[in-house]
Amino acid sequence: MFLIRRLSIKLLRLKNSILAVLVVLFVLLTASTAYLIEPDTFTSWFNALYWVLTTMATVGYGDYYAVTPLGKLLTIFIYIFGIGLLSLVIGKIIDRVADMHRRRETGKLKFHGKQHVIILNWSRKAQYAIEELLSSSPTTDIVIVDDSPRHPYDHPKVHFVSGDPTSVDVLNQAGMQSARAAIIFADPRIDDSSLVDGKSLLIASSIESFASHVHTTVEVMLEKHTHNFRHVNVNEFILSHDAVSRLAVKSALEEGNMDIFYQLLSRQHGAEIYQVPTDPQWVTYEDAFNELLRQGATLISDRSDMGINRRLKDKIPAEAKLFVICDTQVYVENLQGKAAKP
Repeated sequence: MFLIRRLSIKLLRLKNSILAVLVVLFVLLTASTAYLIEPDTFTSWFNALYWVLTTMATVGYGDYYAVTPLGKLLTIFIYIFGIGLLSLVIGKIIDRVADMHRRRETGKLKFHGKQHVIILNWSRKAQYAIEELLSSSPTTDIVIVDDSPRHPYDHPKVHFVSGDPTSVDVLNQAGMQSARAAIIFADPRIDDSSLVDGKSLLIASSIESFASHVHTTVEVMLEKHTHNFRHVNVNEFILSHDAVSRLAVKSALEEGNMDIFYQLLSRQHGAEIYQVPTDPQWVTYEDAFNELLRQGATLISDRSDMGINRRLKDKIPAEAKLFVICDTQVYVENLQGKAAKP
């Protein structure tokens, strides 16, 4: 027993690769030995291999069994060492799976996907954003980057990376180079708004230096800081308090229009906004407006210019980016393959 105990301890300390090779060699050697000892019993080497595996797995169908004393001695050897060796392998696999689960929960695993969306800084707003993403695009992978110790949102499509979002190593672990977009939310754990924007600015600078091609959106607390974010080439920024205040005033002065804003903000309900590439047959905005209207979509802007409907006779410039409002059915039936979500 002492010898078996020492042997078990040594096997436990073996590397997984060495243990795997040892198991394969054990199975092949015992199968070959069984066939050499009792060729008439097993009739082929494959049958001997099958018998060894069923014996190690404690299945024991009884279709093959050793009949000679030497064969029975080999069976006892497989019982003592083979079953223990297989149990050790199964234990290693369980430990590996448990370790992977622990590393996922604590944000230690590297994300290897592509075209995913990265959420930086965990907050209630980040949670709402993830729920919106999962609802509107269920196949999109999402990666949360935050210095929290555990995964804040348990979902198969949501990965978690724990660490400093300003660190290039952490951004690399989140797969920033192959990401589709990054959204930086204001850190709610910091009380000073200037310090909040300072942290967001550092994160944006890190992303710009590491993966400048990734589309970046930042939540900004103070409007006076927006020029700093423009300096680091942030694609979009949202004034946190300003947006809420404007929506509240709209609701108070124009009763009922919040439903319209809610439908445009949420991809879960109502109409949505899509970007439509210009058609070479469209010469003026009027051509585009009429054609899109026939398809069930309403032209609303060229980039951020929402006054084009007052200049329908103007020619569409080569660099135009036209945006329309339409529901999902119209997009799928008439515009899918031509349009791209902004």
